[in-house]
Amino acid sequence: MRFKMLSHTQIIARNRDAWNASADQHRRSAEWLRLVDAVQNKSFSCLDSTLTEQLQQVGIAAKAVIQLGCNNGREALSLFALGASEVVGVDQSSAFLEQARLLAEQSPYSPEFVEADIHGLAANLDERFDVALITIGVLNWMPDLGAFFHHVARVLKPGGTLVIYETHPFLEMLDPQASDPWRISSCYFQTDPVVETGAIVYEGTGEQNDLQSYWHIHRVGDVLAGVIGAGLQLRAFNEYPHSNREDIYAIYEQNALRIPMCYVLVAGK
Repeated sequence: MRFKMLSHTQIIARNRDAWNASADQHRRSAEWLRLVDAVQNKSFSCLDSTLTEQLQQVGIAAKAVIQLGCNNGREALSLFALGASEVVGVDQSSAFLEQARLLAEQSPYSPEFVEADIHGLAANLDERFDVALITIGVLNWMPDLGAFFHHVARVLKPGGTLVIYETHPFLEMLDPQASDPWRISSCYFQTDPVVETGAIVYEGTGEQNDLQSYWHIHRVGDVLAGVIGAGLQLRAFNEYPHSNREDIYAIYEQNALRIPMCYVLVAGK
């Protein structure tokens, strides 16, 4: 769909509305029922081994951790299994935060969930956290990474650590559902966002609606420039040949010619 020029504020608001409208389809899924049961376990974690090992290396035991873009809170709840003493999850979708609070009611832990656009965080979050976590998909909803990382840096204490576990932008050039999934199908240097309609889902097809959402293709250089421009010091950047996206992307792991599929970035304040 062709992109109609909007302000960053309009894009963020429309993405929020699209996520809110998608929440009911998520809650009607088998995955939701599994989560409601799973979070009752004190050792619950939905984090994969790559992110788990990175957080253990950074050290979050007895630390205050904030997850920026927490969705339904499943990852925020997982941080307690690694020893976090305080967990705050931030998201601008009220409908998904309602789900997060429902999961927390079933959990032995008590995270705090904050409804806010990350560009408008309350001052009481400033320099409060030892670790800030950003996971898959969050960056692509942000129209301006420079502005976004400025606000991310605000919440970290001096000496605090940012951890990003994200899909590699190389994957944005491929379509796993195409007749030839290995054929380059889009430009790495695309600047206009991908405009979509329909519910936003992790697997399968989203139910159609009249709401548009805007997915931005950020290059690796954009991410690095945003982090450094926010005054954070790059400590590590590691690329991996495994997928942390939907199951349909697993097709790209089944080839001797491995490609970058995800990355971990660690930066310090």
